[in-house]
Amino acid sequence: MRVCPQCASNTISETWHCDRCRFAPQLIDGIPLLAPGVAEWTGDDAQYRYPELRQAETRHFWFVSRSQLIAWSIRRYFPEATSFFDVGCGTGGVEASISRLSPSLAIVAGDAQLSGLRLAKQHVPDVEFIQCDIRALPFAGEFAITGAFDVLEHLDDDLSVLRQMHRVTRPGGGLIVTVPQHQWLWSEVDDFSHHRRRYARAELEQRIKAAGFKVLRLTSFMSLTLPALLVSRLRPRARTDFDPSRELRIGRVSNAVLSAACTIERRLIAAQVPLLAGGSLLAIAQRLD
Repeated sequence: MRVCPQCASNTISETWHCDRCRFAPQLIDGIPLLAPGVAEWTGDDAQYRYPELRQAETRHFWFVSRSQLIAWSIRRYFPEATSFFDVGCGTGGVEASISRLSPSLAIVAGDAQLSGLRLAKQHVPDVEFIQCDIRALPFAGEFAITGAFDVLEHLDDDLSVLRQMHRVTRPGGGLIVTVPQHQWLWSEVDDFSHHRRRYARAELEQRIKAAGFKVLRLTSFMSLTLPALLVSRLRPRARTDFDPSRELRIGRVSNAVLSAACTIERRLIAAQVPLLAGGSLLAIAQRLD
């Protein structure tokens, strides 16, 4: 069910026109602006270089492997799912992977910043993209699966958004979340990205349970690549030398080697091999009621 972002009524059409309060969103490149007050960068989050980010999502081992892991999670844990909502979709890299690997899944994706959404719409035109405030999601009980991929760490109140995700997920439906792991990995990249935290396993599990979900699987990933991450993140640098695009650039040979390591890692995860440390955490859960 869609919910009006202005009056919270369910008397709203598929085109986001509300019969009750007469809300009608502006459309930009086919994207409805449901929360125009947060559509541009406000300084609360990183000022991403979206074209570079979009390009990296198509080839960089980290983005490609994460998307493949998310797609595997959907097929493994929610094979009968018919709909999926991505909270904080950025430039749509996850949507491109899921729509290719699970073509029968109806996908809706939302983000606050319009600049990333416009790139996403260009590259994955069959997905429904909406501009929205993820702290007040305009749905209720709508989706078989809801996901947030490296989003929660940007939020002061991550539990509130997880509860929003519970509200938009159907009873018995699924939740898939990825977040950065290990506070001791904190670096200038986290500072630039305006991260509020890197998660401990128990911390993420507690948040998900408090939001009304049952955790089905919780595993580290980017585990076999952790030594490379340590070298990259923890070597000392002068603060003035920081280049936020450096993380997106990688040589072809290094990318191939790390991609191969991630392929092995996904096979270990599929085989239920415990991975206790890694740059990231994957949580798969189910709405309880």
